Amino acid sequence: GTKTSGTKTSGTKTSGTWTPKKGKRNVVMFVGLQGAGKTTTCTKFAHYYAKKGFKPSLVCADTFRAGAFDQLKQNATKAKIPFYGSYTESDPATIAAAGVKRFEEEKSDLIIVDTSGRHKQEEALFEEMREIASVTEPTMTIFVMDSSIGQSASDQAKAFASTVDVGGVIMTKLDGHAKGGGAISAVSETKAPILFIGTGEHIGELEAFETTSFVSKLLGMGDIKGLVEKMNEIVPEESAEKLMEAFGSGTFTMRLLYEQFQNLQNMGPISSIMSMVPGMADMIPKGGEEQGTKRMKSMMVLMDSMTDAELDAPNASKIFNVKRMERVCRGAGRLPSEMITLLEEHKRLGKMMGKMKGIKMPGAGGARGRGNPQAMQQQMSQMANALPPDMLRMMGGQQGMMNMMKQFEGMDPKAMQGMMKGMM
Repeated sequence: GTKTSGTKTSGTKTSGTWTPKKGKRNVVMFVGLQGAGKTTTCTKFAHYYAKKGFKPSLVCADTFRAGAFDQLKQNATKAKIPFYGSYTESDPATIAAAGVKRFEEEKSDLIIVDTSGRHKQEEALFEEMREIASVTEPTMTIFVMDSSIGQSASDQAKAFASTVDVGGVIMTKLDGHAKGGGAISAVSETKAPILFIGTGEHIGELEAFETTSFVSKLLGMGDIKGLVEKMNEIVPEESAEKLMEAFGSGTFTMRLLYEQFQNLQNMGPISSIMSMVPGMADMIPKGGEEQGTKRMKSMMVLMDSMTDAELDAPNASKIFNVKRMERVCRGAGRLPSEMITLLEEHKRLGKMMGKMKGIKMPGAGGARGRGNPQAMQQQMSQMANALPPDMLRMMGGQQGMMNMMKQFEGMDPKAMQGMMKGMM
């Protein structure tokens, strides 16, 4: 087919170079076959950049699939991202043009256009993509590809790349399956870099693609750098500071526990975090994660029906008499046994905090914390004693922790500290 954009420059870019510029016109057109997860990926992409301070918006130019606009609307509303679409207009290019124009007026600096997919590479689909591209003049076209089809994706990749100016690729459904490698070689047909990989259903599960960490993850070697970034993003600086103060003074309130649970929830499924730590990918028993999440939610519901005084009491386990416990359970619609579990969990974590009190964070004290193996050894054994036994076992005992620390050695001490705060 003929391309609308004269020269094909974006294909020669190297990985990770394309990033939208804040406050400028960035129009990104998403293309790909139906079922690749395009609409979900658009929202994840918007969310990713919203967190970096952009003002993203979503335009639904898919009039082919019934329910496409509803899905985009639902996703966008949940992620608090402005959206545009139409139930009556049937021409996708008209909608795309109107949506882009509207969001340009509203000063959105990242306008994402979701296009239709069809089931296979049909001429009508490519014609439609060319029309949308000519009216919206995208600064970037991203091809979304389902990595679970593996090597057989190469024809598809070729067809898209020869129709529109594909400048980057996002691979979806990459939850560590063996076909990922095959799909990556298929992507090379587009001559465009892989920008992100989708690693799950949740809105936060879109990771910037890095060859080395991806390959090491395929081999189960873990992605320490990714883990650190995730930790620093999830645990806001002030929350980490508060937690460190609580470590120091030994006052671990219910509110602090609630905040920790919130941080954990923001991370998305723990298994995707575990997969970043060497050798931990298979540690979580099937179903164990769901159970844990359920338990955490039930504890949060209980804490939601506590008073401020109860949430901030320094000796939470002591102030809850039968009457108070009954009131909280009634308000939360939970069983007394669940309340007891919450108090026990709080007490256990409080104890752990107590043990953590004297620990100096690795990297905190310049030379003392870093290059000094003796200090390191001491910190490790203190940490090992403070960790719940099953967690220590999961890390392969003290030796496992030492190995993990070795991986951290070349890292920036500040990032390291942030991560340690986040992990606790």
